[in-house]
Amino acid sequence: MLFAYDTEAMLAFTTALINTEPGASNSGEDELSSIDELEALLDEHDYSGRRDRDAAELEEIRGLRTEFRRYWNVDRDEAAELVNAVLREERALPQLARHGNWDWHVHATAPDAPLASRMRVEAAMAFIDVIRTDDFDRLRSCAADGCSAVLVDLSRNRSKRYCDVGNCGNRMNVIAYRARKSANS
Repeated sequence: MLFAYDTEAMLAFTTALINTEPGASNSGEDELSSIDELEALLDEHDYSGRRDRDAAELEEIRGLRTEFRRYWNVDRDEAAELVNAVLREERALPQLARHGNWDWHVHATAPDAPLASRMRVEAAMAFIDVIRTDDFDRLRSCAADGCSAVLVDLSRNRSKRYCDVGNCGNRMNVIAYRARKSANS
């Protein structure tokens, strides 16, 4: 494990949320267009705390995709500024928490805080670890042609190039295989 399990879980969630944007998935559709899709995403990532389950909350969460994508498009110093701004705006107060199947980990908002606020702070807390360990190069865009998805490379040898959204790795391997085969013909 590279980071603490809650950091890795939040990085995975942040990546999954960003990758619901139109164009980041194979369907080309917005994968977060309904409350049911939001609920499924939250359940898949074992997201705890308050959920309003209404259109306003869905729109707030959809808006976070653009905010979170910025971490993939800035350098480490700019990311630190983004993190600090979120923590100030949300008046984050880190505390240890334990719930469900999770052992002790850090929360910096109350469980009844609005979902978007909790997500912003939890993402900021995860990016603190990425910045402090100087592992910002693990935040990548998918290397597949035509894919706008993002990924977090948690592999030991830092070799992950393709997202988990679609079949980008397989698709690019097939393209490379066909190119080699035609070159040898």
